[in-house]
Amino acid sequence: MVEWWAEGYREGNHIATRASDRYAQLMARSLVVLLLFIGAGCLFGQDQTPSKPKQFIYVLRLVARLYDEQAWSKEDQAAVEQHFNRLKEAADRGQVILAGRTAESLDKTFGIVVFEAKDQQAASEFMNGDPAVVAGLMTAELHPFSVSLFRKTP
Repeated sequence: MVEWWAEGYREGNHIATRASDRYAQLMARSLVVLLLFIGAGCLFGQDQTPSKPKQFIYVLRLVARLYDEQAWSKEDQAAVEQHFNRLKEAADRGQVILAGRTAESLDKTFGIVVFEAKDQQAASEFMNGDPAVVAGLMTAELHPFSVSLFRKTP
């Protein structure tokens, strides 16, 4: 039966052959157009949902002149208070995951801020906008970070 159909197709009705050829060409063109639309959709209409924020950590260290508690001015203390309030507000918004400092002498202590930002540039802007960094009281170093585990609230 298959041979009969194949021979009939090769030798058979030219009208049917021409019609099926036109149909095949039309289907091929339609497929190409469809693939172009799908490709364009993939390139230009990618998922429009915002990407998940990335996590970062910055490490803060006091500048050497502040190792002595007697060296702190009222302006220095005000800047650190602004630093704390800014981090608290960011934590309340859900941007800061955690922030704190080590409980060591001022010459050894350092602080960390683990937070979320959309990308490296936004993370850098957040870190460089820290009032303690802006005031020159602390240096800051930014790193990509990933929180893997955290304690559940008891």
